[in-house]
Amino acid sequence: MTSQILFYIIIAIIIVNFVVDKILDALNAKHYNDKLPKELEDVYDEEAYKKSQKYKATNYKFDLLTSSFSIVLTLAFLGLDGFAYVDQIARGISENPIIIALVFFGIIMIGSDILTTPFSYYSTFVIEEKFGFNKTSKKLFFLDKLKGWLMMTILGGGILALIIWFYQVTGTQFWLYAWGLMAIFTLFMNMFYSKLIVPLFNKQTPLEAGSLRNSISKYAKTVGFKLDKIFVIDGSKRSTKANAYFSGFGSEKRVTLYDTLINDLEEDEIVAVLAHEVGHYKKKHIIFNLFASILLTGITLYILSLFISNPLLSNALGVDTPSFHIGLIAFGLLYAPISEVTGLIMNLFSRKFEYQADDYAKNTFKAEPLISSLKKLSKNSLSNLTPHPAYVFMHYSHPTLLQRIQNLKK
Repeated sequence: MTSQILFYIIIAIIIVNFVVDKILDALNAKHYNDKLPKELEDVYDEEAYKKSQKYKATNYKFDLLTSSFSIVLTLAFLGLDGFAYVDQIARGISENPIIIALVFFGIIMIGSDILTTPFSYYSTFVIEEKFGFNKTSKKLFFLDKLKGWLMMTILGGGILALIIWFYQVTGTQFWLYAWGLMAIFTLFMNMFYSKLIVPLFNKQTPLEAGSLRNSISKYAKTVGFKLDKIFVIDGSKRSTKANAYFSGFGSEKRVTLYDTLINDLEEDEIVAVLAHEVGHYKKKHIIFNLFASILLTGITLYILSLFISNPLLSNALGVDTPSFHIGLIAFGLLYAPISEVTGLIMNLFSRKFEYQADDYAKNTFKAEPLISSLKKLSKNSLSNLTPHPAYVFMHYSHPTLLQRIQNLKK
């Protein structure tokens, strides 16, 4: 195989992915105005349903614009040997392969982020603002950007530097050391993300003593679940949309409730949502996802090790001097179809786990408050209640609202 053929394969993968995504988006969009199923008729009144349809249509058109801009930019960058140009800039700064790679990815990542920032700004301050979701200030928006770049530089740059060093020292065996590094990092982040990373962006406070905390503690005792760490996060400073999540395990396990969730739901509905999260823990879903992620990372790194030394990867992107960082970019583009398949498999497991967590909440608490909470959360976020089945299959990590309600009413 020549580098030119490999280049055309990369182009084909990018175009096919784009076309498939746009077909799915178009199929989904055709269902925006469907009549609501009987079980969901009480979610929206007529005015709210029209608003949700308008919100979905607006986001669909905007996504079409942003994704079209992205693919045109990507194809132009590839066609004009953009990676080779950035590689030359990086090589002009240093001869050290690690420094070259860090400069190369820094230019690519930050350059890409700067180019897409106007779209992100428009989405936040025009679309989300128009439909009453945005609570982010312009200062906070750009502060988040700077913090994101800092995190990417420290964590992403540090991990990349170590992986390239492993490659220099051990050759194609680097994947074993890189896998070990990524496994430790994944475990560490799962344990301490809420304690170390979240405070950089949000304020977390322990749920104050009172009726809600008493209800949560009472439920936790009934299922033999020790839960001392219940935190409230100030999600309302960015959006009106609500959420709750479980993180960590062992002594570091904690539940985080968005302040918007507490404001939007009744007490028994919040306990029902919490029961669902406890279900994930009790059913070992968190452990499964953690080790599945580590396993997939190992498989990906092993496959990378088989090809990374081949100069074809670098040559396919127009770079004459083979290097780890250029090979990594080419591999990432070629690996996209496999990544799609693994993503589909993980989504299948995820949807199955959501049913199991719902069943756990139903059996250990009550189904009715969970149903009403799901309806309220869907209404408050103007969710699509009539998605196309193919779109659900490809993209949804959760069953649809209708599917969850039907399951809970069994």
